[in-house]
Amino acid sequence: MAQTDDHVTTPPQRNYPPASTRSSSVADILERVLDKGIVITGDIKINLTNVELLTIQIRLVISSVERAQEMGLDWWTTNPNFSSRARQQLPEAQAPAAVPVPRATPKPSTATRRAPKARKV
Repeated sequence: MAQTDDHVTTPPQRNYPPASTRSSSVADILERVLDKGIVITGDIKINLTNVELLTIQIRLVISSVERAQEMGLDWWTTNPNFSSRARQQLPEAQAPAAVPVPRATPKPSTATRRAPKARKV
């Protein structure tokens, strides 16, 4: 008879913080970022043999609405695409006009078409 080994090995213990602690720390970080604000900037340049082909400048501001308004960033209140109040204040010449719906013209049916005249040979 073959003998079986009853010795069971346990995996090494890992000291991870509880899941609730991790989620609250993410919430704390998000609250701090939105309260204080954060600015991320970057430039991307593509050159080919000392000739600049493309330059992209990226500026990203992450903050709460209140903090953005304190910094003077309130473009969404004056842009008519985002604010109905700003849309109402536009003069009629600048207000987006309603697009007219084109009427469908009926196509002539085959029953009303005349057959081509027969040629004399």
